[in-house]
Amino acid sequence: MTVHYDQQIADTDPSPEPRTPRPPAPAEAPDAGEPKRPLRQRLWRGRPGDPRWARPAFLALLLATAVLYLYNLSASGYANSFYSAAVQAGSQSWKALFFGSLDAANAITVDKPPAALWPMALSVRLFGLSSWAILVPEVLMGVGTVAVVYAAVRRRFSPAAGLIAGAVLALTPVAALMFRFNNPDAMLALLMAVASYFVIRALADGRTKWLVWAGVAIGFAFLAKTLQAFLILPPLALVYAVCAPVPVKKRFGQLALATVALIGSGGWWVAIVELWPASSRPYIGGSQNNSFLELTFGYNGLGRLNGDETGSVGGGGGNGGGGGGAWGETGWDRLFSSSIGGQISWLIPAALILLVAGLVATRKARRTSVTRGSFLVWGGALITTMLVFSYMQGIFHEYYTVALAPYIAPLIGMGSALLWDKRDKAWASLTLAAAMTATAAWGYVLLNRSSDYLPWLKWFVLVGGLAAALGLIFAGRLGRRLALGAAGLGLVAALAGPAAYTLTTVNEGHTGSIVTAGPAVAGGRGGPGGGGPGGGFPGGGPNQQGQQGQQGQGQGQGQLPGNGFPGGGFPGGGQNQQGQNQQNQQNGDGGRMRGGGGMGGLLNGASVGSEAKKLLETDAGQYTWAAAAIGAQNAASYQLSTGEPVMAIGGFNGTDPSPTLAQFKTYVEAGKIHYFIASGAGGGMRGGSDGSSSRITSWVEANFKKVTVGSATFYDLTQKASG
Repeated sequence: MTVHYDQQIADTDPSPEPRTPRPPAPAEAPDAGEPKRPLRQRLWRGRPGDPRWARPAFLALLLATAVLYLYNLSASGYANSFYSAAVQAGSQSWKALFFGSLDAANAITVDKPPAALWPMALSVRLFGLSSWAILVPEVLMGVGTVAVVYAAVRRRFSPAAGLIAGAVLALTPVAALMFRFNNPDAMLALLMAVASYFVIRALADGRTKWLVWAGVAIGFAFLAKTLQAFLILPPLALVYAVCAPVPVKKRFGQLALATVALIGSGGWWVAIVELWPASSRPYIGGSQNNSFLELTFGYNGLGRLNGDETGSVGGGGGNGGGGGGAWGETGWDRLFSSSIGGQISWLIPAALILLVAGLVATRKARRTSVTRGSFLVWGGALITTMLVFSYMQGIFHEYYTVALAPYIAPLIGMGSALLWDKRDKAWASLTLAAAMTATAAWGYVLLNRSSDYLPWLKWFVLVGGLAAALGLIFAGRLGRRLALGAAGLGLVAALAGPAAYTLTTVNEGHTGSIVTAGPAVAGGRGGPGGGGPGGGFPGGGPNQQGQQGQQGQGQGQGQLPGNGFPGGGFPGGGQNQQGQNQQNQQNGDGGRMRGGGGMGGLLNGASVGSEAKKLLETDAGQYTWAAAAIGAQNAASYQLSTGEPVMAIGGFNGTDPSPTLAQFKTYVEAGKIHYFIASGAGGGMRGGSDGSSSRITSWVEANFKKVTVGSATFYDLTQKASG
C-alpha cells in the first residue's frame, strides 16, 4: 500500500542504531507472499497498492514525451555536424567507433570521450546515415531519464509525485532541446539521474550493489563528458556516508567499492588509449600533446573553471574576478540571466523553496530517513552543479544547463507532494503558496523578456499562479475538490511558460555547435542586438535563434581580428543558424561557408554543392582521405555530404597541432590526400600551438594547383602548381 510521509518517517527511523542492513522500508517492500502476476499485468497494473490509474498514467507520460521529442525531429538534419561526422566514421570503422574519431581513416578524435557517440554510431550501422538514425537514440535517452526520475520519486513518495516530476523534466525547454540533439549532454543527464536513483536505493536498504551501480553510472558518464560527471560526487558520497542505514565501517567500505567501480567503468577506456602507441591511433582532439589525460584535466577540466583553456576557441586566459570573460559574467544570478534564464530557471526558485521545506519537515527524523535522504541527494546535486555553472570562467554554453533538469524535477515532485500531504498545517500550505508565487512571478519576468512572444501568456502565468497560490493558502480548509482545483491551476500555470518554450523548440530545427531553446529573447544571445551576458556571443557576435528572417543566411564578411575569437565577434562574422534542415546543410551555395569568410565554418560548417560533392567523390577510393580541411565543422560538412573520410586539420578549432606540416607533407607525398579545401582565411584561428594549420595552408597554396568549383576553392594535392 502507499505509505504517507509522516508514517514513512516513523517507519524508516527506528531508535536503535542498526548493526546489520535494514530491511526495505514499507513503501519499498517486495511483493512477498503474493502470487506472481503475468508480465503483461505487471506492466499495466504496476506495483501492488498503486491506484489503478498510476501505471497507465506513467506509460502515457512516457508515450507523450516520446511523441513530443520525435515531432519534427528531422528538421535539425545532422544537428551538430562535428559529432555527426564522428558518428558516421564510427559506423564505418570499429577503430573510429572505439576512439571517437572524426573520420573513418582515424586522423583525429572529437574533444570528448566517445561513449555518447556509441549508441548513435550503432544506430547508423543498423539503419544507415540519416537524421533520425542519429537523433532517435538521444530521444530514447530523454524518455529514459523521465522514467528514471519518475521511478525515483514514486518509490519513496507517490505516483502523483512521480508524474509531476516526470512532466517537469519533459517540459523543461533545454531538456527538449538536448534530448533531440547529438551533443554528449543527453547521455550525461541520463546517467546522472541513474546514479542518483541508485544512491537513493542504497539509502533505503544499505545494499552494496546499489552503490556500486551508482559508481558504474558515474564512470560511464565520465566517458560521455569527462569531469562534469564528477560534480555530484561530493554530495552523493557525503549523504551516503552520513545517512546510510549500516554501521560506519561498512559505509566507508561500500563507498570504497563504489569508487573502484567508478574507476573501472570510466578508466578502462582511458587506460587503453594512454597505453596504445600514439603512432597507430588517432590524435586526441582538443589536447596540445596528444594525451587524453591532458585533455581531461586541462581543456575539459580545470580550464573550464579558471578560463585558462589552452587550445580553446577563446584562447584561454579567464579574466578572473567577477567575470567569465568571453563567456559572460559569472555570479550567483548567472543562471537567471537573459541568455540562460529561459532555458532552465523557470522552476529553480520553487525547487529551492521546496528543498528547504522538505529538510524542515524531516528535521526531527532519524539519521537514516530516506525521505530526507532523497531531498539531500537531489538538492545536493542541484546546488553543487548550480554553483559550478554560476562561477566557472571557462567555456560555458546555455545548453550545459540541461544537467540541472534531472535534479530540479524530483525536488518539485517530492516537495509539492510532501507539503500537499501536510496541507492542513499552516506552514505547509503557506510554503506551497510561496513556491507558487515565486514561480508565477519569475515566469512573468522570463516571458516578459520576449515581448512579442505570446503576449497573453505572461498574464495567464502571473494571474493564474497568484490565484492558485491564494487557494493553496487555504488548501487545508477548502473542500477536496476546491483544493485540487487550486493545485491543478497552479500546476498548469507553473508549466505553461516552459511548455510554450518547449513547443517552440521542437517546432524548429537546431544546427551548429551552439544552440538554445525557445524564442529569441531581448538582451539575450538570441535577442535583438545579441547582447547577452558579456555582449552575447564571445566578442559580441549574435546567436540568431528563432529569427526566421535570418536563418539560413549568415553571408556576412566579417574579418578575423588579431588573435581570433574574443574581442571581435564570431571568427569571420559567423552566426549560429538554427532552423536549417539537412537539405540546407548539404545542398547549399556551391561550398560557400555559412557565416562568410575566415572561420565561418568554426561553429556551423559549410554548405556543400553538388559540383563540389562530385569533385570529392571522384576517385575517392584511391585515397585514405578524399580531402583535408581546416577545422572539424568544415571537414564534417564535406564528409557527411560525400560519405568519404575528410581530415580535420587542427581538430574542432583548427588549433590542435595535428597534423604538423612535416606529417602533412608525408601524407601528401604518399598520395593519401586528394584535395585541400580552402577555408578562405589562410588557415585556422591561430593555427595551433605551433601554427601548423597556418603553415599547412601556406605550403599548399604555394605548391599545388587551385581548383574552383562554383564559389568553393580546392587545391589538388596530386598536381603541382605551374611555376
